[in-house]
Amino acid sequence: MIRLSGVSRTFSGRSGTVEALRGIDLDVADGEFVAILGRSGCGKSTLLRIIAGLLPATDGLVSVAGEPVTRARQDIAMLFQRPALLPWRSVLDNVLLPVELFGWRRAKHRARALELLEMAGLGGFEKRLPHELSGGMQQRVSLCRSLVGNPRVLLMDEPFSALDALTRQELSVELQRVHMENRSTIVFVTHSIDEAVLLADRVVVLSPRPGRLRKVVDIDIPRPRTLGRNDHLEEVARCSADLHELLMERERPDAAPESGRASLVEPPRAQAEDLATAGKGQ
Repeated sequence: MIRLSGVSRTFSGRSGTVEALRGIDLDVADGEFVAILGRSGCGKSTLLRIIAGLLPATDGLVSVAGEPVTRARQDIAMLFQRPALLPWRSVLDNVLLPVELFGWRRAKHRARALELLEMAGLGGFEKRLPHELSGGMQQRVSLCRSLVGNPRVLLMDEPFSALDALTRQELSVELQRVHMENRSTIVFVTHSIDEAVLLADRVVVLSPRPGRLRKVVDIDIPRPRTLGRNDHLEEVARCSADLHELLMERERPDAAPESGRASLVEPPRAQAEDLATAGKGQ
């Protein structure tokens, strides 16, 4: 569905040039949920804007469904950190905003909007104004607005970062359910390792600036996933720990991109035995 080939991006300014991304090669399958993880300033949001057609790549090619991305497209929706709801419009009218902007049939999409609001737990709030909703509810409205046109691709730029930890987890569970029912292709930028493991089929780890593809990690854990007590808690914790170790490692300058399951770093045998002994002594 999404193909990136040698994508690079350099910004020029009065103080010189800044290389944000270098040589990104990535394929995202139809219906796949891919999280992009990395330190601040590694180019995650820049990469998302290039896929959306909001920013051109300096080098390389981007295509969605086999068509080159040269500008913003109706089949690609984007969700930002802030809900950006229009304060004078009701919840339903905010969800239907893309319908008006693109000249789609309102009657057809009104039924879709009501269905999405019900799915997001917002049934009965259609006539409320944004200031009457909590931050989490506002972001649910924004998510419904992104999905109302049935986009092929949904790009999400840290959409839960401004919310408290409990609301973030609730919305992560909600997003899993929406994805399982709609099967949109999703690329999700996050700083949160737990969020990436909770949501993604694969996690793409970028190196510090200039952002390069450091490793692609498969998250082979059955859905739905939670961070609470469940049958897969140990697998979630292990994947989170492995990604944390990967992000803490210093990358070799000549390191090539890796791909594999989430079992990234194994301690030496002697160190593992010491850790096991220490664990028994506690």
